[in-house]
Amino acid sequence: MVKFYEEGFDPDDLNIRVSELLVATADASDTLIDRAVADMLVLLKDRMKMDVVFVSEFVDGKQVFRYVDAPQEPPVMQEGDSDLLERTWCQRVVDGRLPEVIPNVAQFAGKDQLPPAPFDIGTYLSTPVLLGGGQVYGTLCCLSFSPLESVQERDLKNLRSVAQLVAKKIDMSQTQEKAMPVTFSLVPK
Repeated sequence: MVKFYEEGFDPDDLNIRVSELLVATADASDTLIDRAVADMLVLLKDRMKMDVVFVSEFVDGKQVFRYVDAPQEPPVMQEGDSDLLERTWCQRVVDGRLPEVIPNVAQFAGKDQLPPAPFDIGTYLSTPVLLGGGQVYGTLCCLSFSPLESVQERDLKNLRSVAQLVAKKIDMSQTQEKAMPVTFSLVPK
């Protein structure tokens, strides 16, 4: 069988897929980017064997869930839900009070300082979504209801790569919004 790639290169690797999407969507329409990002988030969740993946935005002292892929049962969260930022695990990751990866929450040394969660969290991964200017948009998080001892450093790298894709999409959307011409009309509406 003829291989068209080097040994050790897996064209199905999540980092490769993220890189391809960043290139492929650079000049694409917003709809294609939205679909590509959503597909990548589901792929990330599935590959890491997580139960939930979400992108949240930090706005006005709250964490607002902008994208959520989670099971209906048990009810976890929905797009548009929010919570006070200071009561979230994600804020603690961004400000350094929590690590980006907690393979087993029940065995985590600092579990007594964790804000209460409305559902069981076994494994937790979170990384900031940093926009082009270095501004924190929010976080990309994955979690499982039961601990996954198989979580590795590579999983965090994958999470960070997908967070870059999400940030690029947000940056592109914000740039397009700013570039929209403002039209003035003297005709009353």
